[in-house]
Amino acid sequence: MSGAYIPLRAAISGRRPRSGSARTALFVLECASGGAAVVLIGLLAHWFVWLVPVAALLCLLIVVPVALLCGFWQSVVVSLFAVLVQSYLSARHAEFNPARDPANTVTLLAFVLTALLVSRLSARVTEHAQESVSWGGQMHDLYEFTRRTLQMNAHIEPGAQLVELLHEIFSLEAVAVFDADLHETYQAGYWNDDPQELVQNVYYFESTDDDSGTGMARRVVRLGNVSVGAVVLRGDTSPLTNNAIASLIAITFDRYRAFANESRIETERRTEQLRATVLDSLAHAYKTPLTAIRAASTGLSEMGRLSPAQAELVALIDEQANQLSDLTARLLTTARLDAGEVSVKAVSVKAADLIEEVISSLGDRLASSKVVINLPDENLELCCDRELMVTMLTQYVDNACKYSHFGSPVTIGAVQSRAEVLFSVHSFSPVIPIADRERIFDRYYRSSNSTSRAAGTGIGLAVAKRVAVIHGGYVWVTSDEDEGTTFYAAIPAPVQKRKVQ
Repeated sequence: MSGAYIPLRAAISGRRPRSGSARTALFVLECASGGAAVVLIGLLAHWFVWLVPVAALLCLLIVVPVALLCGFWQSVVVSLFAVLVQSYLSARHAEFNPARDPANTVTLLAFVLTALLVSRLSARVTEHAQESVSWGGQMHDLYEFTRRTLQMNAHIEPGAQLVELLHEIFSLEAVAVFDADLHETYQAGYWNDDPQELVQNVYYFESTDDDSGTGMARRVVRLGNVSVGAVVLRGDTSPLTNNAIASLIAITFDRYRAFANESRIETERRTEQLRATVLDSLAHAYKTPLTAIRAASTGLSEMGRLSPAQAELVALIDEQANQLSDLTARLLTTARLDAGEVSVKAVSVKAADLIEEVISSLGDRLASSKVVINLPDENLELCCDRELMVTMLTQYVDNACKYSHFGSPVTIGAVQSRAEVLFSVHSFSPVIPIADRERIFDRYYRSSNSTSRAAGTGIGLAVAKRVAVIHGGYVWVTSDEDEGTTFYAAIPAPVQKRKVQ
């Protein structure tokens, strides 16, 4: 049994027992030392005429240290020496055959059981000591792995860095990591089988286990309940360490994705800022030539003596110049709202006056549409910036005219709803998908159901949203095949000034 565990003396010295002839020699030396101690006790008992039980107890005090420090079999040999000494002493004090004395058998059995118990306790203490040393080393490795992962470049794919760190820090024979988001497999060390197939099977079949025969550990890498990858390790690591490694890999993956999203958002923000700056500059640059074009077309119209074809061309120039002027005005308004350069000049105004001004400004575009005004309270008033509110409602009504079915009515309404004035523009037009109902208020975004049906820039609804926000309100849209599409704008009354976001 001594070969089945490491004796306490080896744990204390920090060295494992020798093997081969040196180990045999050590075994003989330990047995001889214990036997000599027992014989010495027998001689002392003979010289000083001690009682046999006293000698037996003293021999037991030799058997216990031998079992604790040397091993079970050594203590059995010493126990045999002790029984022989006891038999000799018994023969000196009594006239009987020592070989037939049952006390010798009982004594030997007691010594052997004591040696077995002490050796087992020694083995358990040694095993616990080894586990503590091993776990302490693995905790140190986990700490080092955590520290090194925090120092990794979060802007570079983490898989290749992780396998190198695992292979180096934990002294693994081989390691493979699968990143499900990037669909990439990373490996280090020597593999007999294909590591890519091995680690991907762990991810797809969620096979988590520890194979003590091959030293292989498989773990699914999870963030909460979501699987984001897998790791396969071959080496001397405990199940708890393997679980901790999988968790640290998941955290590293999440950190990399967070940095990637942050970089993408920052890039998009700078791109949008640059685009807004360019468009603002272009819009200002367009104003001068547009003014000249409109003046020239107006002058040609007033000169008269134009043929019908010439008059038609002049009218076309004037119409397109008006559209460019309107687009330029929208771009400038959007740029001013984005830059926070617009402040609300709040005045008291009737909702009916706002609607009438909007209809008047869109006279030509509303010629082919039937306009219905739904205004239960004609004296309904609100405190707002009149120019901005007209701009917002104009975008709503113009949008409804462009996309409504031919001949269907466009309904403009305004009602008091608690502490808000609720404006609405309803029309029967193609249904706006649910996924698009938030995004259509973003600049330049157009619903997939309407992009091919009407020309547009994707600016108008963004301007309407900004106007509502700067008034402290909000916008939304509902769309149904049977009920039609309705754009809403809720404006607090009185107005609350807010910073445009």
